[in-house]
Amino acid sequence: MQVESRRAAPAPSPALASDAPPPPFPEGWYFVATVPALEKARLIRKTWMGEEIVAWRDGAGRSCVAGAVCPHLGSDLGPGAGGRVREGRLVCPFHGFEYDTTGQCVATPYADPPRAARLRVFPARELSGLVFAWYGAGGRPPQWSLPDAPPDDGAWTRQRVRTTRFAAHPQDTAENAVDMAHLRYVHGYGDVERVGELDVDGAYLLSCFNFSRRRKIAGVFNATLHVSARTHIYGLGYSYVEIREHTIGFDARMWILATPVDGEVIDFTMASQAREVRSPKRFLMGLRFLPPMMRARILNKYTADGQDADVRQDEAIWSRKSYRPLPRLSRSDGEIMPFRAYCAQFYPDLAADGADADFR
Repeated sequence: MQVESRRAAPAPSPALASDAPPPPFPEGWYFVATVPALEKARLIRKTWMGEEIVAWRDGAGRSCVAGAVCPHLGSDLGPGAGGRVREGRLVCPFHGFEYDTTGQCVATPYADPPRAARLRVFPARELSGLVFAWYGAGGRPPQWSLPDAPPDDGAWTRQRVRTTRFAAHPQDTAENAVDMAHLRYVHGYGDVERVGELDVDGAYLLSCFNFSRRRKIAGVFNATLHVSARTHIYGLGYSYVEIREHTIGFDARMWILATPVDGEVIDFTMASQAREVRSPKRFLMGLRFLPPMMRARILNKYTADGQDADVRQDEAIWSRKSYRPLPRLSRSDGEIMPFRAYCAQFYPDLAADGADADFR
């Protein structure tokens, strides 16, 4: 993707310069479920972006994310109320109305389906085994797209997927990608350095940096690893990180997905994979005689465990911090304000109110 450097952030608007956090539901693409979880459960109901939704897949592998209320007589469509999927259609537990993945009622047990009976459907996208749906301010259609899935040539481990729930805002969690200082102070990274400038193209932001870290691998071997990370951000709900470790010579990748639930808490999902290691630069104790894919699984667990530890440290801060629209920044704080200028586009309701929200 062609990118360009972000100009300096504009001055904040006095009308919005308060300690109140940004609105809880920024516009964008947000994670709903993994494809395996959806296939296993058949039907999932959850609170997502302040909405009660259901999600399912039909026989052709199409995913649907829709409002959880039947437009006929208002029944809840979730499995707890008796909703079910039959032959790829969602069946209402109250009168048996059947809905396809476009949201249209296509059958009832006793009469022709009413054309007006249609679910509220959110645009959905599957990407790397992950299901996303678009949340638009005021019901707006998608204003931008998620990227193509990264290639999978069979040399990558299965995804390790973990979700935790805590009080936070997705802008705060995404801001970590540009907050170089906290990597040193909170997580103990060494040799942290920005690579290139922060680049922005519409809803896409690229942040690259290097760091070193001393960790125990396979429970027995302490190693200082030197890492390059390229973080691709598409809105505040989707971050994809390409990781290259130079000491051993392995590649990993991670999806970091922050999804607001009810305006108070978020579901913070991390999915990670590592590429099989056939010719490591350095063999580690206990890994020498393992097959390449098994090495990759161990290194993927190492990567995931390290990220989990980082998130636990961050969570204690995220869940208690207060938003500051005019932070008193030091020279080492990096691109906090340019990042907030990038975030402004995800709050179109503020712009529609005539306020200058570019400072966020």
